[in-house]
Amino acid sequence: MDGLVRLHPDESAECGREAKGAVLIADASGVMQMIKDHGAKFVDVKFTDVPGSWQHFTVPADAFSEDAFEEGLGFDGSSIRGFQEINESDMLLFPDPKTAFIDPACAVPTLSLICNVVDPSSGKPYDRDPRYVAAKVEAHVRQMGIADQVFVGPEIEFFLFSDIRYGNASNGAFYEVDSPEAVWNTGRQETPGNLGYKIRHKEGYFPPPPADTLQDVRSEMVLRLKDVGIAVETHHHEVATAGQCEIDMRFGTLTTMADQSMLYKHVIRNVARKAGLTAIFMPKPLFGDNGSGMHVHQSLWKDGRPLFFDAKGYGGLSDLARHYVGGIIAHAPAVLAFAAPTTNSYKRLVPGFEAPVNLVYSKRNRSACVRIPMYSDNPKAKRIEFRCPDPSANPYLAFAAMVMAGLDGVRRGTEPPAPVDANIYELPAEELAKIATVPGSLGESLNALKADHGFLLEGGVFSEGLVQTYIKYKTDRELLPVSMRPHPYEFLLYGDV
Repeated sequence: MDGLVRLHPDESAECGREAKGAVLIADASGVMQMIKDHGAKFVDVKFTDVPGSWQHFTVPADAFSEDAFEEGLGFDGSSIRGFQEINESDMLLFPDPKTAFIDPACAVPTLSLICNVVDPSSGKPYDRDPRYVAAKVEAHVRQMGIADQVFVGPEIEFFLFSDIRYGNASNGAFYEVDSPEAVWNTGRQETPGNLGYKIRHKEGYFPPPPADTLQDVRSEMVLRLKDVGIAVETHHHEVATAGQCEIDMRFGTLTTMADQSMLYKHVIRNVARKAGLTAIFMPKPLFGDNGSGMHVHQSLWKDGRPLFFDAKGYGGLSDLARHYVGGIIAHAPAVLAFAAPTTNSYKRLVPGFEAPVNLVYSKRNRSACVRIPMYSDNPKAKRIEFRCPDPSANPYLAFAAMVMAGLDGVRRGTEPPAPVDANIYELPAEELAKIATVPGSLGESLNALKADHGFLLEGGVFSEGLVQTYIKYKTDRELLPVSMRPHPYEFLLYGDV
């Protein structure tokens, strides 16, 4: 849900203003001064692997110098998912000084830096570095001459559980999650007693405390996000029982927002752990209640002017914006290999429920895959919202794939299907049958990516090697292992056949 999100500059603000937080460090000397000013004892360097997790190692502050920004720091690329083979393992990290922050997860004062990956044999940026892909999208937008800025604003949802247990063996499997506010705990014996206030299924949007048990935890998360320079607009409980939450960041440029999405997860997880909770970004951890999405708002700007607005267009969209939507819808099955990238993602994207599975666009209609928010008639507020993605995605690759699909639509003048404003699930069967839907599984999305990824290669943004490596990793390490395992529910269905 996104009823409170505001992803445009205030009317009194400078056009195109993006998220502002802590003072930006512009260069290496500024980082070294920041280490002294904060008494940092260590410097932690972070980078993102292909599936989308942060990796890191730590250097004592007295062993870290400005040379790291010029010469890089070495690491073993063969031990990182989706990176190098063992016979070509040496890689370099180059810290980006603009990303420096004091890490709130560390008890010992530690300064963290996000890094770019470089292949030392060529001296060039590594084409499988997700952050490099995001940066290339922004360069490609400028080279096309269409726009000079691409803004994204992800709405990241997550669950906060008090307990999570699971097991997998050749003769059995299980999982169980829990939360003090979960509806299934209405009859649980609790100390000093069960006080009630359990949130019923699909009624978590927006009950106040004491039903919302996570108000103070989310507030603490917001404070820590602000400490590391992330501007936050709102936080609230989400629809599902058992601790579903949302904290909304202010929009920003593509690479910046991918950086901040990684940092967001880092802060949320660590604040949750200190509170005795675990934060889960897996999209569908509960049966019978809402999953967690990552709706991604997008817009193009040029010379400080929003390009998606035209008062005469449907939903206030310009022709350029409509063609951008056409590109996203046309390439959505392939894009979802990056934007809904897990087997679990497709337990959320199921036709017939609230999930945005329909490949159409609409004003206000949340069952469409692309929605045009209508909260404001300010041209700066005009954007499109792609609702299929979820927070298990690698934000660098997911944002990049979405924007490349939209740009392909602009380049080709792609017209989207006719907008649908009716309740899609109340349409007659013959009309509903005409509406295409998203892939039904990770396997279908990967097959779509195999067949349709030329748009990603435009401008050298994605490389063929990255695409093929990604498909192979997802197939071998995720799709096949899940498909080969018996499911507990199958025993209910087939145990007596």
